[in-house]
Amino acid sequence: MEKPLDGQTVLVTGATGGLGASIVTQLAADGARPIIHYNRDIAKAEALLKRIDGRGSVLRCELSSPGSALELWSRAIQAEGRIHGLVNNAGIRTEITIDASPEEWRLAWLKEFQVNLFAAADLCREAIKHFKENGGGRIVNMASRAAQRGYAANAMPYGASKAALANLTKSIARSYGAEGVTAVNIAPGWVLTDMAEDYVATHGISAAVADIPIGKMAAPSEVAELVSFVLRPSQKSLNGATLDVNGGSYIR
Repeated sequence: MEKPLDGQTVLVTGATGGLGASIVTQLAADGARPIIHYNRDIAKAEALLKRIDGRGSVLRCELSSPGSALELWSRAIQAEGRIHGLVNNAGIRTEITIDASPEEWRLAWLKEFQVNLFAAADLCREAIKHFKENGGGRIVNMASRAAQRGYAANAMPYGASKAALANLTKSIARSYGAEGVTAVNIAPGWVLTDMAEDYVATHGISAAVADIPIGKMAAPSEVAELVSFVLRPSQKSLNGATLDVNGGSYIR
């Protein structure tokens, strides 16, 4: 039986984390061939590839290094030839307050923007060029509820970097939709990942779900299903959309 993403090769950054792995698993289940990007843990990456029966490839890249994303894209093209979709899922959240030293403050912002925005922007740029030359493609950027409503005082770089990423997505959608390149933001609130577990360990589960009307965080599978749906060739009119996955904690 034909699957909705048959014949589609999709690069997923940050693919070995809880959300990334769920995205890769869902894409493979829907027929895609995922390119699994990882930073440090090759064992996790290879285990994930095995979980999807080897129908994909694995690439390592440290996205915190300027220019590294360009190398990742080049190697992905060498490995697969044609890429149909890009999911910018890799992201970091640094806790830093205004009481930090000027040096610590600046380094936190630089590191956060490098991973959450600059690397993603580099990949978007390469993807746009590739898609224009090869019949189109899809970009999904993992933004955040924080991009829309602001964020906590101890993690302002995260909210600001995600807001910039969300705006980048909208610019791509407006600028390149006519050339077959579509871009969509997915904006989760809390998702049950390592990042959320770290927050819960420090602040408690009550603090994490206090303003979520449904009373729980999203499961990674919920977000993964949405990513896979957005990447379907049939979903062109979602171009430019921001899709909220936050349990009603932020409603536009």
